[in-house]
Amino acid sequence: MRILHTLFSSGFAGTERATAEMCNALCDSHEVALALRRAHRSRAGVSIVDHLDPRVQVRELGDWFPAPGLARLVREWRPDVIHTHLRKSTRLVARLRPPCATVATLHMWVNGPHFLQMDGLIVIAQWQKKDLADYRGRVFDINESLLPHPRLEAARIAQLRADCGAAPGELLIGGVGRLAHSKGFDVLIRGFREAALPRARLALIGDGRERAELEKLAAGLPVRFLGFRADAKDFYQAFDLFVSPSRSEPLGRVLFEALDAGVPVLATLTQGPAEILARYPGRLVPIDDVGAMAGALRELAAAPPPRTTHDLSPYHLENVRRETEAAYRELMQHREKRDGTASLEECEE
Repeated sequence: MRILHTLFSSGFAGTERATAEMCNALCDSHEVALALRRAHRSRAGVSIVDHLDPRVQVRELGDWFPAPGLARLVREWRPDVIHTHLRKSTRLVARLRPPCATVATLHMWVNGPHFLQMDGLIVIAQWQKKDLADYRGRVFDINESLLPHPRLEAARIAQLRADCGAAPGELLIGGVGRLAHSKGFDVLIRGFREAALPRARLALIGDGRERAELEKLAAGLPVRFLGFRADAKDFYQAFDLFVSPSRSEPLGRVLFEALDAGVPVLATLTQGPAEILARYPGRLVPIDDVGAMAGALRELAAAPPPRTTHDLSPYHLENVRRETEAAYRELMQHREKRDGTASLEECEE
């Protein structure tokens, strides 16, 4: 198959990681391209392209008016299927009405009518289906992908803990994600202050526009901000407790990465974590509740749950890739039966 992914975001967070992993997995057997806007790097210089297999063809389009470039790419490259990610790229593909199969992954929710114009939708969480009552396309239940992380040697874990400022015997609490209001790290810092845990450290991996305010909020506390780290997935094995304090979390890819590392998990009662922690062990607290966060931190610090191994094979990338390929084929067959032989010249600039 010739598969075109489209994603017009910048930086490298959960959606970008999931897209990169799928592109890389698919290019073992298919011809794969990824359409991006030119400004795909964050202010810190981070981009999805740094995580792509060299076999993935990167096509950069205009920042402000990518539609003509996208139309040209579709007409000249002639994909068998277009797989969109997030709102902007899905909206542009829906307007383009290309003569090939189209599918969007709901990384969040149906935040625009253009999602309902796709031939297929991939839901990664069951709660997302509540917005699909009037949808007439194909719906595919396909899990978020996970690449199991190699187990680290003790010396590497000790170095990571030192990077976090944790001395031997100290409780190391960690968070990973964009430093944005929706991620709720202010609630975690306030809860950590209120919990007043002896011999405990908090480390935050990630960067974002809220960093300066969060650093002010954490003044005087044993909190370390490590910024964006390419080795972020290593840190889960160094944490004694992982916390996801989000105000909104459609799925929570970080929870799977934490579970893969075996670290105990504390999360807020948002959409994805509530679904994930109904299947795997973990603690949930109400959203935006500093007191509940502090109480849970005290309880978990007093009696830390053991590190455990979980069966996450339904989320392993090779299984998710196989299900995604099957979805592509089904959509292509349905489109061919419905439209017959469409002409790519119908896709106009």
